[in-house]
Amino acid sequence: MDYAKFPRPKDDGKASHLLNKHLPAISLKNQQGNLLNLKRSDTFRLILYFYPMTGNPNKSLPQNWDKIPGATGCTSETCTFRDNYEEFIKINAIPIGISTQTVEDIHEMTNRLLIPYDVLSDSDYSLMNALSIPNFTNENKIYFKRITLIVEKNIVKKVFYPIFPPNKHINEVLEWLRKN
Repeated sequence: MDYAKFPRPKDDGKASHLLNKHLPAISLKNQQGNLLNLKRSDTFRLILYFYPMTGNPNKSLPQNWDKIPGATGCTSETCTFRDNYEEFIKINAIPIGISTQTVEDIHEMTNRLLIPYDVLSDSDYSLMNALSIPNFTNENKIYFKRITLIVEKNIVKKVFYPIFPPNKHINEVLEWLRKN
């Protein structure tokens, strides 16, 4: 996809507070409806990538979606994380996608795109509110702005924000992980 025709998101400073922040004791449902606790002290790093929403071929996108800076490209971003899943494992990291979509929508997407890792639903905005994750509203629904957090032993070690283009973001994440 050629992202040059879509509006580029600007750094609004709304993610600057996240570096070195501890994750709260919040559990979110994955694509199977099972709760996953994000407050962890595992030896692997968590790559939490927040995205607005992945489209469903059987549903229309929200009105003016392609005109919202950074909204377009969630499916291609998720596919790049999927395609590099084995590389993440080799460097002791695990990607986890997070959106405000319902478990049902996430389940459909992970099955259709063959996603091998957890994708979580924050449809009640509990994590969004606890961490003050940047977001936007469209058609009376709240969506995450695209942001990636690298978490080690429950502490945010790196923040990628804003992210553009979404299909190239994987390169900067992997580069940072290999160097750190």
